[in-house]
Amino acid sequence: MQHTLKSPVTFNGVGLHGGQPAVMVLKPAAAGHGIWFKRTDIELGNALIPAVYDMVERTPLCTRLVNEAGVSVSTIEHIMAALAGCGVHNALIEIDGPEVPIMDGSSIDFVRGIMAKGVRRQASPVLAYEVLKPVTASREGASASIKPADGLIIDFHIDFEDAAIGSQTKTLDMRNGSFVRELSDSRTFCRRIDVETMRENGLALGGTLENAVVVQGTEVLTPGGFRHADEAVRHKMLDALGDLYLAGGPILGHFTGDKSGHSMTNTLLRTLFETPGAVRPILCTPEQAARLPGQGLIAAEIPAVA
Repeated sequence: MQHTLKSPVTFNGVGLHGGQPAVMVLKPAAAGHGIWFKRTDIELGNALIPAVYDMVERTPLCTRLVNEAGVSVSTIEHIMAALAGCGVHNALIEIDGPEVPIMDGSSIDFVRGIMAKGVRRQASPVLAYEVLKPVTASREGASASIKPADGLIIDFHIDFEDAAIGSQTKTLDMRNGSFVRELSDSRTFCRRIDVETMRENGLALGGTLENAVVVQGTEVLTPGGFRHADEAVRHKMLDALGDLYLAGGPILGHFTGDKSGHSMTNTLLRTLFETPGAVRPILCTPEQAARLPGQGLIAAEIPAVA
């Protein structure tokens, strides 16, 4: 069955790139509604933006949705990952600014808020997208691919010059609440030199050592260091889950990312849906729904981070 929130949940904070404060409210929605954003600070014109892959304006640093009227909302990947990982299929996300609050740089606050309010079953089967044949996107030594599987599997490989990150690889089957347990508390990371470059270009203005893990060579500059030895690759998997949810519903497939990012995942989704016979919409049977992210959640398994 589809799920929505039992009641509204509110979040507020600054955006990572613009540094401007915003209030975001997740509201319940009817079965079949899907995930939509609404810019409440826009008084004239169309302020609604569907959370789907073909509304993405591709950027290297975050995922940004833009509607036909030019109204946008940025850095949506962490809230989309939380919705996917908590099994929320229908929601209206009202936000009074152009960027989702960064919180601590992970999805943990969103997960806590959603699970504290709870989700409500709806009398409609889940619409999912079943991958039928392999599809790949690649560029400049990075790639993303997806192939058939009976649930959602994510594996990812990263390789950074900075020894504090280095080479990391991880694979997870996303059923049985694994997102909440394994990925939801993993934070955005970056190199100090990249932060300096971004700020020179007017980006990452809301970034601090409290909402991103910053490294320099062998050092982790963020107090307390990493939450996991492989937190960096876990965060890339978190991003991938959020970006894949822009298919318009859960995906049944095995995703592999190799040094890829938001733009590459979006290219993969576009290629998947443009390739004849590569994917089909299905109404999930109870057995298929049980294999989706968001099933088998246990509140006690939310990571206990400060």
